[in-house]
Amino acid sequence: MKKIVFIIFLVLTGYVVHACPVCEKQQPKILRGITHGTGPDSQWDYVIVSITVIIVLFTLFYSLKWIIHPGEKAESHIKNLVIDAD
Repeated sequence: MKKIVFIIFLVLTGYVVHACPVCEKQQPKILRGITHGTGPDSQWDYVIVSITVIIVLFTLFYSLKWIIHPGEKAESHIKNLVIDAD
């Protein structure tokens, strides 16, 4: 039963991901077939989205980096209170 629900989910999300033909005509060439609705209003929309993507990638990189290798080696660090609670 789980496999059937998963397959139905994958099939239905395939229809949601692609833009409809009417929306495709309203989009600029770079976004055609990807998004619904009207296209960007001005060039500032591209700048705003680009800056947002850079911030998100920067945050993701450092989040993963500090989760994998936190680099806290001091004995007085607060994490040692939790780890050495015994």
